Amino acid sequence: MQKEIVNLLKKENKISDETISEIKNIDLNDFSNIVKEIGKGDTEYIKASEISKDLNTEYIGKNLYVYKEVRSTNTIAKFLSINDCEDGAVVISEKQTDAKGRSGKSWASPLGGIWLSIILKPILDHSKLPLITLATGVAVAKTLEKIGVENPEIKWPNDIMIDDKKVCGILTEAVTKFNTIENVIVGVGIDANLNVSDFPEELQFGTTTLKEELGREGNENLLIKIFLEEFEDIIEQFKDAKYEDILKEWRKRSYSIGKIVEVREPFNTSYDAYVLGIAKEGALVVEKIDGTLEKVISGECIVKN
Repeated sequence: MQKEIVNLLKKENKISDETISEIKNIDLNDFSNIVKEIGKGDTEYIKASEISKDLNTEYIGKNLYVYKEVRSTNTIAKFLSINDCEDGAVVISEKQTDAKGRSGKSWASPLGGIWLSIILKPILDHSKLPLITLATGVAVAKTLEKIGVENPEIKWPNDIMIDDKKVCGILTEAVTKFNTIENVIVGVGIDANLNVSDFPEELQFGTTTLKEELGREGNENLLIKIFLEEFEDIIEQFKDAKYEDILKEWRKRSYSIGKIVEVREPFNTSYDAYVLGIAKEGALVVEKIDGTLEKVISGECIVKN
């Protein structure tokens, strides 16, 4: 985190090389207000004023921090979250240079995509964290439906698919202190006004973009606005413990249910299974080849043709 904040401050000419050489003697938290200040201006494509205009939320997106380029919006959001940042604040960047998905996988984030992180300050148990990821997937899918995408699907646990191709990824991270969740960072990356050819060759297979699916470029600011409204709606359901309502919406859009998958769980050998459904805690329920049932809490499920 320190390297990311230093890079941002240097890029914006807020600290000098001399200061950087003495950074070990500086409390970076003292720079939190400067980091917020940097994020208060518009960029070429992301306009906070357009997103905020008629934004129908109570707290999600009421504080926007917009940057031209960061290594990771999740990292900036984590830094701000531990420095008295507001609940529902949103960090957005035109580009990310070192974004990561689940399990440390690289996530390409060139100009033209939607790269943002939302800071939440919920009171919740660790066991409920996966449900926030599922809820976010529903919010993204509903957003895409509103802009004309037909049948966006949610691949467990954190991808949004269009016609078997990934268009969005979600990364939910907890900021903890003494094993207590103090903040939750919800990172969302949507391949919006991009061509698949804009991505590194190794990431092009199985990827799509809204531009290619809809045959036109869209308004990034409007897309963000719609998503923030959908996100607040479903997070309020989460806070009201309406978990089954969230899971019902998730199941309606599930890409995974009814498919044969290769399950790759951490520290375990992989195995093939048939996806039966989703459990109330957000685990994927699968039937193995030998007929036994398993709940997949974390890991990866690769759909087999």
